[in-house]
Amino acid sequence: MRVLLGAFGDPGHAFPMLALGSALVEAGHEVGIQTWRKWADAAADGGMTFSAAPEYQVFPTRERPLKPYEAAVRAASETVPFVRSFAPDVAVSDVLTVAPALACELCEVPVATFVPHLFPYVPPGFPPFSIGARLPRTVFGSALWRSTDRLVARGLEQGRREYNESRARLGLGPLPWVHTGLSRSLTLVGALPQLEYPRDWEPWVRVVGPLMWEPPGPLVSPVEGSDPVVLIAPSTSQDLSGRLVRAALEGLADEPVRVIAIGDVSSPPPNAVVVPWASYSQTMPHCDLVVCHGGHGTLVRALASGCPVVICPAGGDMAENAARVDWAALGVRLPSRFCAPWGVRLAVRRALALPRARARAVAAWTAAHPGPARAVAEIEAWAGGRARKYGA
Repeated sequence: MRVLLGAFGDPGHAFPMLALGSALVEAGHEVGIQTWRKWADAAADGGMTFSAAPEYQVFPTRERPLKPYEAAVRAASETVPFVRSFAPDVAVSDVLTVAPALACELCEVPVATFVPHLFPYVPPGFPPFSIGARLPRTVFGSALWRSTDRLVARGLEQGRREYNESRARLGLGPLPWVHTGLSRSLTLVGALPQLEYPRDWEPWVRVVGPLMWEPPGPLVSPVEGSDPVVLIAPSTSQDLSGRLVRAALEGLADEPVRVIAIGDVSSPPPNAVVVPWASYSQTMPHCDLVVCHGGHGTLVRALASGCPVVICPAGGDMAENAARVDWAALGVRLPSRFCAPWGVRLAVRRALALPRARARAVAAWTAAHPGPARAVAEIEAWAGGRARKYGA
């Protein structure tokens, strides 16, 4: 089988797609991948055929206003030659990377969606996705959130209308549903089921578990001792000033813990080791707690290593991830307004007092249900059915 993968190059989207591509290659399939040029070597090392995704302005500015999805329409047209040359049987496109999905549709290639985080399509009565509110525990709470359904629906309908206008510019017909980035043929969700709220799942959705990949990095050891090891793993894109690392190093300097911090600090306290980068897959299994901003990749790597987390959300879906961790009793939520030495210190004390059994159960589940293998099996089953449907 020939499978084309597409994802833009942010690590939270490119890394899971590289994990999927590597697993498909190991299963004997031919894989083509379109992502940012910075991951070309990683794709080649994984045995994939690489194509550089177009990189240009995506969001409108005052100096250069853009129509909705204007960049995606342009990128889709530029992606068509790669689709035709690679000639895939099926394609899998990242939920936020619509250009390869549109290009494949233009070439009549069946497209599945990969969601590299929690499923964003929530049922009525649930809090709107990404605002960081927990699932309501009472009928009154559900009724309160149902009152926001109409407002959310208006926004989703606007998105559907703008997406269909972009499809029309490419000569494609309109879609009748909202959440247009989700394939109604197959949508794979690369999240932990332990973090998904109980719900009735659509028949086209498969929660396969996290797909984890990382570039090479060293195993980092803490200072000598027997105290718990706390890893400070900040977001590389959401905290350029290093606020969380500085607050953690100061707040934990006199605590009975050993700290490993990822950052740039010249004079760390005696109980801390600061490095510019580390292999999370090698380092986290030796830790007792991970303090992070709550990016999905870092979060699932920590839980897959059996580590509870302290999450200080910074942006994107981090507030949602923090709410799910709080709901699942797998860590502690630290609001960004409390990202100070005293706030980190209290959150770490509370998190270290949590039973490790829950996080270890998640780690055991992840080891027994590897996300890449489950995703490959779902794609193979779907592709077989699609091939029969298309008469291949």
